[in-house]
Amino acid sequence: MKSTLDVLMSRLRMKQLQLLIALDDHKSLHKASSAMSMTQSAASKALAELESMLEGPLFERAKKGLVPNQFGHCVIRYARLLAADLTALCQEVADIRSGTGGRLAVGAIMGSVPDLVVPILNGLQESNPGLSIEIVEDTSARMLSMLDEGRLDLVVGRSIVSDEPSKYHYQPLGDEPLSVVVGYDHPPFPPHELSFADLAGHRWVTYPSSMPMQAMLAREMDLAGAQVPMSAISTASTFVTVALLQCSADLVSVLPAGVARLFCKHRMLRTVPIDFKSRSQTFGIVTRRVGVLSPMGRLFVEMAVGRGGGRGLAVGL
Repeated sequence: MKSTLDVLMSRLRMKQLQLLIALDDHKSLHKASSAMSMTQSAASKALAELESMLEGPLFERAKKGLVPNQFGHCVIRYARLLAADLTALCQEVADIRSGTGGRLAVGAIMGSVPDLVVPILNGLQESNPGLSIEIVEDTSARMLSMLDEGRLDLVVGRSIVSDEPSKYHYQPLGDEPLSVVVGYDHPPFPPHELSFADLAGHRWVTYPSSMPMQAMLAREMDLAGAQVPMSAISTASTFVTVALLQCSADLVSVLPAGVARLFCKHRMLRTVPIDFKSRSQTFGIVTRRVGVLSPMGRLFVEMAVGRGGGRGLAVGL
């Protein structure tokens, strides 16, 4: 281990790591070398030197071109992290010189956006007018991949969906309660509490099987002795869900309660009086164990934990 580290520290070049990323992107030595403005022979030599340093091949030849093996995937992941960290370093140095406020890229699951992420980011930019902010809303699994590649500084979501949750720091913030919703023009429901079985005549907007909301919906339907119709429309998009509900009075779906409140406030949706019998999954702040979080990232985490505690949510380390 130490001898390999010594070799890498003394001989590894950033150009070799950039070549690995290009090979992963293009699946071809010819295309990767062209993208790197190198000759193909120089690229081949650089790859051979890196494989020699690491004492093993990184790619295999397949029908679709050069494909990284398990060893290669590992090295490429760290190459992307190093490249992202160097990019962030250059940007932060430039921001310091220009007097601007830096950059923060945050991934967020749907339910965390209205009541947690947006207020924090608004507060951060008010106190740091030059701060550049990028927000990505997606599933936890997809955002963890972006976190691995250094494209996100942190994720407000769930690390448990990863095959290797131990490679992340996870700080739980609280639960993500859900609401059953319909379009605003849907006829009013009776004021008494309904069950999921009462919605058997509706079509459903559901979610991909990897999303916890879909798992909870399936549990609730099972407890009610009902089934999600086979003709359900599936999407991971909040916008698509709301647009579909607004366009058809016989569609129904579930949304995080905070998101549902936002759209109900603006008369775009109505909530259905149904209580969930099972508890929703906890979400929290997910960061990489490898690398150092930027000052703005650390401040975001502090504010998120503070808001979680203030809202009576389960907060821990």
